[in-house]
Amino acid sequence: MSPPTRTDAELNRMADQAGKGASEVNRLGGRVRRYAQVSTAVGGLAARLAGEKVLGIKPDRARSASELRTALGGLKGPLMKVAQILSTIPDALPREYAQELAHLQANAPQMGWLFVKRRMAAELGANWQQRFAGFEHEAAAAASLGQVHRGVGLDGRRLACKLQYPDMASVVEADLKQLRLILALYRGYDNAIDPGNVQDELAERLREELDYGRESRHMRLYGRMLGEETGVHVPEVVPELCTQRLLTMSWLDGESMMSFVDGHQEARNEVACNMFRAWYVPFYYYGIIHGDPHLGNYTVRPDRTINLLDFGCIRVFAPSFVGGVIDLYHALERDDHELAVHAYKTWGFKDLSHEMIGILNLWAEFLYAPLLENRKRRIHETETGIYGRDVAEKVHSELRRVGGVKPPREFVLVDRAAVGLGSVFMRLKAEVNWHQMFQELIRDFDLDALAKRQSQALQAVGL
Repeated sequence: MSPPTRTDAELNRMADQAGKGASEVNRLGGRVRRYAQVSTAVGGLAARLAGEKVLGIKPDRARSASELRTALGGLKGPLMKVAQILSTIPDALPREYAQELAHLQANAPQMGWLFVKRRMAAELGANWQQRFAGFEHEAAAAASLGQVHRGVGLDGRRLACKLQYPDMASVVEADLKQLRLILALYRGYDNAIDPGNVQDELAERLREELDYGRESRHMRLYGRMLGEETGVHVPEVVPELCTQRLLTMSWLDGESMMSFVDGHQEARNEVACNMFRAWYVPFYYYGIIHGDPHLGNYTVRPDRTINLLDFGCIRVFAPSFVGGVIDLYHALERDDHELAVHAYKTWGFKDLSHEMIGILNLWAEFLYAPLLENRKRRIHETETGIYGRDVAEKVHSELRRVGGVKPPREFVLVDRAAVGLGSVFMRLKAEVNWHQMFQELIRDFDLDALAKRQSQALQAVGL
């Protein structure tokens, strides 16, 4: 039986509280309600697995993963987003868990018009509709933390208004606490990956996503970093129509990435190249990465250029971390063991044995392979359905054999971006010289120059 979801009465009550000026902070009542939902969803599964461990019964991972998906399927919000992210990070979860959680949908039921009006009034005041020439009643999209409505500004500009659901701070904190329980369900049986840093990193990023004021600064940051990229478009913030829980930006027309999957090879290649630049120009020039390359976070224009739409999950790295990424590339290129050790230590890996370096290099060699070959090729030439699955399983087995590893926090979103983008390129069947594109990005790499560019860009947008 699925756990209960919010009723219209509950939504209206929360909207009334917001309309009366109630502060949407991390409230105890909201956390307790969410704890009850999530604990009901996973508590039975946790109890059964604990009993199996006590009795010495070998766990059925496929069954447990299926039960977890069923239990969580009735819940909406941040927990779904975290589960989906975890499902795309190789080795963050066992294969059975990842496959099941990948099917979960982050989309939440839309708020009705009466509720939207109350939420908008809470953000912009009772006369909020007078600040728009038009505002569509039906949401254009609904996601884990809020929903997007089309609008028209008084100047005639088409707008996208991203409105956060109420009480999300409480929901996020409750979900993050319960996430520890979910990860613990298999941690006792499998020591290959210590997910502590993974969880801490995702928790911090998710808390940041609640702050739409911060996301508006991220959007301006990306507009600055990608200002000279003709193949990428970033929305413009409309600050007078923004609050901490309402983000208003220019509307960008585009089609879903999937509409290009069956297109002409040249078109697919061009889309892939623009995607590559959209993600990695900010990383190699500014040390900043977009950590959520989800298909819903970008659209494609008829001229094959990319619209980048969501800026909640952004990570800023120390310049030395970017240097470590390039060092590892050269280490693999030259078969330089000492340089590889230096790169992993720069990233934050600790207590690395010679054997552990060899295991980590298995994964690195897979990710870097397209960059090392100076020819046109697909991102993954032995298509097995899930990008990196076979290699990840081998790495997971080897890590378990040697006692496991604890990936550093800084590693999480870079790995996620690489796998997420690789999956997109794989779907597009893009045939590109990835080596040449990568070489163009790192040709004049300089740590001091990156540090200066990063500092100037962050200061310019108030980050």
